[in-house]
Amino acid sequence: MQVEFALQRDRQSMGRRYVEVFRCKRQDYYNAVAAEINYEGIYDNDYHGSPPPARSKRFSDKDQLEYTEILKMRGLPFSVKKPEIVEFFQDFKLIEERIHVACRPDGKATGEAYVEFASAEEAKRAMGKDKMTIGSRYVELFPSTPDEARRAESRSRQ
Repeated sequence: MQVEFALQRDRQSMGRRYVEVFRCKRQDYYNAVAAEINYEGIYDNDYHGSPPPARSKRFSDKDQLEYTEILKMRGLPFSVKKPEIVEFFQDFKLIEERIHVACRPDGKATGEAYVEFASAEEAKRAMGKDKMTIGSRYVELFPSTPDEARRAESRSRQ
């Protein structure tokens, strides 16, 4: 129940910053905590126990993530339109009617979009386009869920 409550805080503000909240595996959490402790300098040279796990590369090992048929695109040009996204993924089977370019309540683009593919396997294959460009912007791709895409779509309609 606490996880679901925390996920509702995705993209809300903390002070003057907005925060993204992601679902992750328990081991990812432990690695992040251990890396933070190591970074803070709590482990000094006199520490003789097992060293903490190495700092994990957040989302860089995207093969380990669970895939659905939906990918989230981040870093898009604010002017991007659906045909440009279709062209970007031209070698993959996507469902054009299920491309959603996310917008703020004032109608301005957020630089994100959600794209539904024919299958989870097709979405995973499309991850090969991660960090490729649309216009002058490189675009990051992340596995997403129908729930996350629906929430973004409903926020855009408000």
